[in-house]
Amino acid sequence: MSVEHAETAENGPAIPTESTALIEPVEAIESVDSVTTAEATLTATTYYSIAPGYSVNVRSGPGTNYSIVRVLPEGSEIPINCQSPGTWISGPYGTSNIWDNIANGQFVSDAYVQTGSDGYIRPHCG
Repeated sequence: MSVEHAETAENGPAIPTESTALIEPVEAIESVDSVTTAEATLTATTYYSIAPGYSVNVRSGPGTNYSIVRVLPEGSEIPINCQSPGTWISGPYGTSNIWDNIANGQFVSDAYVQTGSDGYIRPHCG
């Protein structure tokens, strides 16, 4: 917003000037929580590689007793939202009962995901 001002020079006519300062009402910022939420949305997502040479079943829950909802092709990278205990599985990265939640209702065995850890790396699923 620009604001026009008129200044009077000593012993002379009024000289118009322009201020480019922005004047915003405090009400323009709804709350600190809304700013924090916006900043949290910008947090980068980490993706983890599926073991080379493997296509991996994605299941509807944390275990082999859950239905297969899709298959990840070789070379896939996945986000891990949270982790849950489930069926024990042996894979290229050891034997584990940790299942990685990659999307709503989608889990893969951690034994096929290169996380760099034998334990939990993300919060337990709620």
